[in-house]
Amino acid sequence: MNEKEIAEIRRRFKPDKSNITHVRGCYVNEKREIISEFDQSLTLSRQEDAEKLLNVLRKTLSGTAGKNLLDIEFDTRQVVEGEEHRLLMALRDSRLGDQEAVHALFQRVIASLDLEGNYLILLAHDTYDVPYRSKDGTRQDDASDQVFSYILCSICPVKLTKDALSYYVQENQFHSVAADWVVAPPEVGFLFPAFDDRSTNLYNALYYTRDISGSHPDLVEALFKSPVPMPAAVQKETFQSVLGDTLEEECRYDVVQAVHDELRDMIAAHKESKEEEPLVISKVTVKRVLRECGVSPEHVERFEEQYDQHFGPEADLPPRNIVDGGQLEVKTPDVTIKVNPERSDLVETRVIDGARYILIRAEEGVQVDGVQIHIS
Repeated sequence: MNEKEIAEIRRRFKPDKSNITHVRGCYVNEKREIISEFDQSLTLSRQEDAEKLLNVLRKTLSGTAGKNLLDIEFDTRQVVEGEEHRLLMALRDSRLGDQEAVHALFQRVIASLDLEGNYLILLAHDTYDVPYRSKDGTRQDDASDQVFSYILCSICPVKLTKDALSYYVQENQFHSVAADWVVAPPEVGFLFPAFDDRSTNLYNALYYTRDISGSHPDLVEALFKSPVPMPAAVQKETFQSVLGDTLEEECRYDVVQAVHDELRDMIAAHKESKEEEPLVISKVTVKRVLRECGVSPEHVERFEEQYDQHFGPEADLPPRNIVDGGQLEVKTPDVTIKVNPERSDLVETRVIDGARYILIRAEEGVQVDGVQIHIS
């Protein structure tokens, strides 16, 4: 699913937009025991309560595609005979009315999810009459050629607040407010099936993880029996490690700067073009930049070997997972320098009298702890 398709489904999670009539779920304690189950009607709930429930569910479709929102693929065998796929289809086709399937999902989540403290498992089903869009992008709400039927699962920590002091306007007085249990934003969740090319794709699901450094692989295995994509933070750390380890003494400031500049330019061009498909890069792109920077063929070949080993020969990576578009960071054990990527030319490295230096050209506007200083 691309970002536009994700946004289109996310916009449905409002009382006047969705066909979600009820939300099923269970409350799990820290011992992995189900304390209670519920099936709450949204049509009979207060509007405020319905809006808050839908808002929690909507956050399962938040974040960045490729970082927080990951595509999960099923192979043909799984779709035809896989137990995991069959369970998801039973939940969708029964509109969460299959009690056995609902309880089976609860048990799979509880047995595989390593989440500290209490949490909620929320389930919702929606049917979306997909509006027709012409080739020029014009939307026709009164013309629909298909219905997208899907389920959304959100797993939300339940946390204890602290005692607080609150001001009551009507009484014009302050009163203490006791600690209480509140539902936090989702930690993980998924949408099934995927909404690809604005239509149903039973071969894919969309998986959400709040923490880009971890994707709860045991949960993915239990729910989908499919490989989980490498977490975004791990992709960045691995790429940095591969680049530094393989180039060795040729891993200079100008080389890393050139690689990052290339990726940032690609991100900017992709954004300007308004291309819907997610932007990815291959090792071929990085190898070209390394050669242009004068890196030796031997080190370029080592980079390719390590890239294949860690990511796979055919793997493509989202550039947003590799570089921070907002800043370039130069770091030593004792000093960290953050540079505007567009002015990375202000920084250079030199060896002076045998000592290594990071030099920053500073003409004006230099501050130390907010104090304007002069360099003489």
